[in-house]
Amino acid sequence: MSQTVGFHLSELVAALGGEWRGEDVQIKAVAPLETAGDGDIAFLANPKYRQQLAACRAAAVIVRPELAEQVPNSAILAADPYLYFAKVARLLHPQPRYTPTIHPSAVIGDHSDIAPSAHIAAQVVIGAGVKIADDVVIHAGCVVGDGVEIGAGTVLHPRVTVYRDCRIGARCVIHSGAVIGADGFGMAWAGAEEGWFDIPQIGRVVIEDNVHVGANTTIDRGALADTVIEYGARLDNQIQIAHNVRVGKYTAMAACVGVAGSTRIGAYCMVGGAGMISGHLQIGDRVHISGGTLVAKSIREPGHYTAVYPLATHREWTHNAAQLRQLDRLYQRVKTLEAQQAASETHS
Repeated sequence: MSQTVGFHLSELVAALGGEWRGEDVQIKAVAPLETAGDGDIAFLANPKYRQQLAACRAAAVIVRPELAEQVPNSAILAADPYLYFAKVARLLHPQPRYTPTIHPSAVIGDHSDIAPSAHIAAQVVIGAGVKIADDVVIHAGCVVGDGVEIGAGTVLHPRVTVYRDCRIGARCVIHSGAVIGADGFGMAWAGAEEGWFDIPQIGRVVIEDNVHVGANTTIDRGALADTVIEYGARLDNQIQIAHNVRVGKYTAMAACVGVAGSTRIGAYCMVGGAGMISGHLQIGDRVHISGGTLVAKSIREPGHYTAVYPLATHREWTHNAAQLRQLDRLYQRVKTLEAQQAASETHS
């Protein structure tokens, strides 16, 4: 567990901005509104939960200025309470610092350049010609292939695998079990006798600065050009990014999203959990795709898109599905009736 430090409200405001009201209490931890107690700070971002303020026992609550009078204790007033809460949490729980070292059990290939400030943990395997910049942390059991470059301040959590020649930028976080640069799913059918002919995947994965990649997420290398994850993107756990995909800056994807090959996703997009995006599509900037949605065509305009059949009881679902199967027949009947009506009006 990371070390926790304490701050008075005045210190938090001095560091993060905002305005504090009430006593200048000391804050030692962050907690949910309904369970926070002495020494805790909570937040209220959604006004529909404002009735919980009266019973809240937190030492302080972060709220919007218009709710200041409803807080029974101390408060910090901020335009975006959720973001402010996140920044407080980071101050209270700073990232651990690691002693620069290379564990004796680590295996380092020839001609690799590892900065003196890097931390290489036990059982790490680093290939030949690897470049590792200042303050990189590579946790136990990671495998870094030949020719990989890792930028300053990046952290690889245990058991991350980075295949040959991939590039990871500065201040990235790659969580356990992630696989960066495995072969893309590229093949040609050679006939019944030979089966599938695997196409060499000669591109790379290029991850730009300040990208987070979740646990057990896989990003395939490009077939010819590179697979690219742009600056500031956030990929949750168990996501599959196929070969030659490009994910725009600050785009965020929730768990279990799948993106098929050669699709381009713009900047500032959001994809809900288990969203599926077909291959060779163009997704523009600032597109929000609901969880569970199948995207089978390009989306050019920004906005919120949903393609999820509403939840229903099994009996309702089967009844509706049976009716949907009749839509084409109904459409043809309507076309026939319209044609008959038009003919009748012509001859009348």
